[in-house]
Amino acid sequence: MNEKEQLLADQAFMQKALAEAEQAYREGEIPIGAVVVSGGKIIARAHNLTETLNDVTAHAEMQAITAAANQLGGKYLTDCTLYVTVEPCVMCAGAIGWAQIKRIVYGAPDEKRGYHDHAPNAFHPKATVTSGILEEECRDLMQRFFKEVRR
Repeated sequence: MNEKEQLLADQAFMQKALAEAEQAYREGEIPIGAVVVSGGKIIARAHNLTETLNDVTAHAEMQAITAAANQLGGKYLTDCTLYVTVEPCVMCAGAIGWAQIKRIVYGAPDEKRGYHDHAPNAFHPKATVTSGILEEECRDLMQRFFKEVRR
């Protein structure tokens, strides 16, 4: 796949992650969504469920990793790409690393809690990261949510 084709695929899968984030938004959850792709197909999709489950670990990435592992029948997701609307936090980055996810693609950075500043080596050493895919849309959804919450 050439660069242009990869960018188009990344945008298409990020749209699916954004749909999950919109679902979280409608449910009153922090609007972060994730999808896991293997062989060009979505094998898992999830969004934040921390409020619904009363569980601080129920981040979109954690839910998606668990669903993908169940779908594939193993804990390692070595041939998978994770698409997530916001930069993973340290907890999620650790789980992504342990799952050995090959590629991580995210939309908006998280300057306060993102892995990049706090745990830059958390991912598997062979993992690649692509950031900024549909960044504006991902950021706008988060900002809209927090404006409404803080009224």
